[in-house]
Amino acid sequence: MVCQECNKKPATLHFTKIVNGEKTEFHLCESCAREKGDLIPGTTNGFSIHNLLSGLLDFDPSTSAGVGGFATKPIQTIYCEHCGLTYSQFSKIGRFGCVHCYKNFAEKLDPLFRRVHGNTVHVGKVPKRSGGIIKHKREIELLKKEMQIRIESEEFEMAAEIRDQIRELEKKIPTKDQASS
Repeated sequence: MVCQECNKKPATLHFTKIVNGEKTEFHLCESCAREKGDLIPGTTNGFSIHNLLSGLLDFDPSTSAGVGGFATKPIQTIYCEHCGLTYSQFSKIGRFGCVHCYKNFAEKLDPLFRRVHGNTVHVGKVPKRSGGIIKHKREIELLKKEMQIRIESEEFEMAAEIRDQIRELEKKIPTKDQASS
């Protein structure tokens, strides 16, 4: 790929910028990126993934002050009851102090995960070839949970209907013997 600025040198830096859901990609050579003032990885003014994450961790949507919505006031003191690490310390070092930190900082992390990943639960991609099988297996798992809830609430007729749905879906999934032939 050729640099989008000079159209001569190969693009070695690839930036993706997403603003209000609109994705813009930039493909630049190192010299054009320097001229534009973009930070180059590995240089003294280089881009640091740690600085990016620290900025995300300090993000406070309730604060109107600051540049780009980033907080300029200190974060309220949330700390891990087990190791004593504060949220401010975590945002600076980028690592938890112990396994209990995740639970103690959960209220601050969920909005961060939604902002970065778009969700707090990993769903993953489903390959097209085996997509039907995986889809049926996921549906079966959901139906089994629903059936268990119906049994616990003594709604046996609904549980029986769900059981029948599960059996129909299980018939659609090929067994190992069918898949190999």
